[in-house]
Amino acid sequence: MTVPYANPAALTEPVLAWYARNARDLPWRAADASPWSVLVSEIMLQQTPVARVLPAHGRWLARWPAPAALAAEPPAEAIRQWGRLGYPRRALRLHETATILTRRHDGRVPPDYQALLALPGIGGYTAAAVASFAFGQRHAVLDTNVRRVFGRLITGQQPPAAAPSAAERRLAESLLPAEPATAARWSVAVMELGALVCTAASPRCADCPVARHCTWLALGQPAPDGRRRTQRYDGTDRQCRGRLLALLRESDVPAYRAHFDALWPDPLQLDRALDGLVADGLVDPLPDGRYALPAGSSQNQ
Repeated sequence: MTVPYANPAALTEPVLAWYARNARDLPWRAADASPWSVLVSEIMLQQTPVARVLPAHGRWLARWPAPAALAAEPPAEAIRQWGRLGYPRRALRLHETATILTRRHDGRVPPDYQALLALPGIGGYTAAAVASFAFGQRHAVLDTNVRRVFGRLITGQQPPAAAPSAAERRLAESLLPAEPATAARWSVAVMELGALVCTAASPRCADCPVARHCTWLALGQPAPDGRRRTQRYDGTDRQCRGRLLALLRESDVPAYRAHFDALWPDPLQLDRALDGLVADGLVDPLPDGRYALPAGSSQNQ
């Protein structure tokens, strides 16, 4: 069982010093970054690498610098702007969130953890990340990178893909510095260490500021008990959905079912993907038999 670490300062000080020298210059980390910028970045970064998020985040904030600007447009525009970033339901959740923020929170991202948790598509990790990185609060922020760093350092094992355990949360909380601003910086520093040094496939242990404390390194870098299987993409429903959505996103008019036939060879899978897009609210079936992005877009007028 994971227990609270005995000497947090032995890890905190070198990791913070490393971060001060090596942190990437990311727009959502800038001193003048708005809470909305931080929230958008956290939603975009879910299952998506930083390199792909950077240009998308910049375009999104340039078009919608505040929640009210996004809420004033139809959800179809959020899907169009999302483009090929993947998992487009995130665009709908951001639009729903912007609408709620505009109506209930004066157009501002709330600093309260519970209020953040009540927003669409925001779970415990995202609420803690926004509260920490946008408002300098003291929360345990446990993404995949942080879990891997703590797992290797303390237990000598990479944690499984399942959600963080209660023991992992206790460990993370025991390592948080007492001062909220320092705790927030510590959280992002550990995340950066996992992203740049303590990586899953090719960790750069020689560059790690806490290598001498690492249980995993002392044990000879044992392989994880169960490796995650790489998810296949070609031929999947997800790929089919992406093609159908791309047609609607890039067209000025709705499409008939026949327009999708040239995009995918398997009609049963195509029907399943189209039904899924409708069920997820990403596509609207129109009375005349055509399909469009969610109602409210100019294409449906």
